[in-house]
Amino acid sequence: MDRPGAGQGWPLGRVFVALLLVTLAAYWPALGGELLWDDAGHVTRPDLQSWSGLGRIWFEPGATQQYYPLLHSAFWVEHQLWGDATLGYHLVNVLWHATAACLFAALLRRLSIRGATLAAFVFALHPVAVESVAWISEQKNTLSAVGYLAAALAWLRFEDNRRPARYAVATLWFAAALLTKTVTATLPAALLVLAWWRRGTLSWKHDVVPLLPWFVLGIGAGIGTAWFEATQIGASGDAFTLGPVERVLLAGRVVWFYLGKLVCPAGLSFFYSRWTIDVTDGSLWLGLAAAVAVLGFGIGWSRRRERGLLAAALLYGGTLFPVLGFVNVYPFVFSYVADHFQYHASLVMIAFLTAVAIRGFTWLAWPRWSGAVASAAVLVLMAGLTWRQSGTYRDEFTLYEATLAQTPDSWVARLNLGVTLLDAGRTGEALPHLRRANELKPDFPETLNSLANALIQSGRAAEAEPLLRRAIERNPRFDAAHNTLGTSLMALGQSAAGVEAFRRAVDLNPRRVAARVNLGWALANTGRTDEALAQLAQARREEPENADAEYKSGLVRVLTRRLAEAEPHFRRAVELSPGQAEYRQTLGLTLLDLGRPAEAAAQFEAALELAPGLPGAAQGLELARRRLGR
Repeated sequence: MDRPGAGQGWPLGRVFVALLLVTLAAYWPALGGELLWDDAGHVTRPDLQSWSGLGRIWFEPGATQQYYPLLHSAFWVEHQLWGDATLGYHLVNVLWHATAACLFAALLRRLSIRGATLAAFVFALHPVAVESVAWISEQKNTLSAVGYLAAALAWLRFEDNRRPARYAVATLWFAAALLTKTVTATLPAALLVLAWWRRGTLSWKHDVVPLLPWFVLGIGAGIGTAWFEATQIGASGDAFTLGPVERVLLAGRVVWFYLGKLVCPAGLSFFYSRWTIDVTDGSLWLGLAAAVAVLGFGIGWSRRRERGLLAAALLYGGTLFPVLGFVNVYPFVFSYVADHFQYHASLVMIAFLTAVAIRGFTWLAWPRWSGAVASAAVLVLMAGLTWRQSGTYRDEFTLYEATLAQTPDSWVARLNLGVTLLDAGRTGEALPHLRRANELKPDFPETLNSLANALIQSGRAAEAEPLLRRAIERNPRFDAAHNTLGTSLMALGQSAAGVEAFRRAVDLNPRRVAARVNLGWALANTGRTDEALAQLAQARREEPENADAEYKSGLVRVLTRRLAEAEPHFRRAVELSPGQAEYRQTLGLTLLDLGRPAEAAAQFEAALELAPGLPGAAQGLELARRRLGR
């Protein structure tokens, strides 16, 4: 950082408009992108879409994937506005990113750092930010950055005039940032570094004491998130057994990895390879030594001349601290690094490198226009890279195939691509990816479960059962594996064992509606129709738009020849999933049995349009027409 300031440049209003326009243009390929990976865990679930659901978001830890109530309240509001249409979520993410970039410019101007506006445009267009902006789940990054930067600006205003009202405003912004994502807990430490950089000293009473409540809030939020990660999300077990020395070595490598991606954003990937941290690896010690050397040089330089290098190093490393490896976070199962992990920290290094570049141009005494040309060239290059990178976030097939092109040994990319193919009905294509994922990371429960699912869909339930037993042995509380085991057992004719497997899945996770629907259908197939209908009714209450729950509710009534009661369930299933040919065919058969051949014929015709070779649909249509006298 460089304290001498240049002119303030454009008014901030114009800066924001320009930032929003260029960000929209750079992220245009991602705006129509579909839901990806765990987006479904962030976009508001059906049981949370009501006003009471909003209350649960705030007052029921565990109701959402992580306890980030402000983030999930934002998602709740967005769902009220446009439901599951992804365009709205993408536009909001771009808006938050552009807003954060504008606040970044305002903060740098407030600190009299050179190149404030240029740094804001670099941040807005840097391809490292693509994962945070193009991925709906990472609205937690873009929105929390707004609160983070607004809190920093409000704090600087408080330092000018220490009125309680200004302190309250700054604290509210900080709390908002924490309630969106707790990596922002590093802000009070960052403000102390800034105070030292500006004045060369720190006062306990003037600088530290006012921030003590912020430290308490930040530490409390951090401990809460760490507990959630370990107990609710899965950040524990063999994948997190690094010793203290290994964690220090990992931190050294992580810092240089992120800095390298900022300086040269080549080879960006949704999943990176997971490193092996070996204390005998000399390169790890070299990276750690280099980091210590930079800190040492910064300390010496600050005593002789300027504090900017040390301040930038402390701010960058400190902001990265939550993801350096000292605290377990679940994504470490896949990789120790991810682009979205350095979204907030990148602000510091972008400001520092931009100021250094401007000083370099000044020192070289090149023509004034050369700086503008170089800046424009860098921004155009970054915009092009961001355009290309954001295009990989259109859908899961594109994202995972692009990831595997960069990181072919990513077992989680293999797993996710296999699951995506499986969900699309392309079981034959899914199996090789799922087998390869299991080879790259043997006996990972999620991989075993997905591979077993593919085998069941291929008619090989006997091969699937031992895989599921192994998955459950490794994680006895893995409800999805119990659910899949139930499916396998039912296919093998072991109905009683299948019912118990489904029941165990529901006991472990009462919100897994698919398992409850399977339990209901399994009960019906063992003659326990009253219990079956009770389970299916509960499933419909928990997820009113679950077409399979409606369909199975109709089928159970058909089993007991209650056709008039079955019809509305089949109609609702067709309404919820109009592209499902089987639902239309079953509704047609029911209408035929109820003596309404004209309506039945319409359903058979629609089913045949969707699936021309659907067995029985043509015969049903012929019978309906015959009854109509055609």
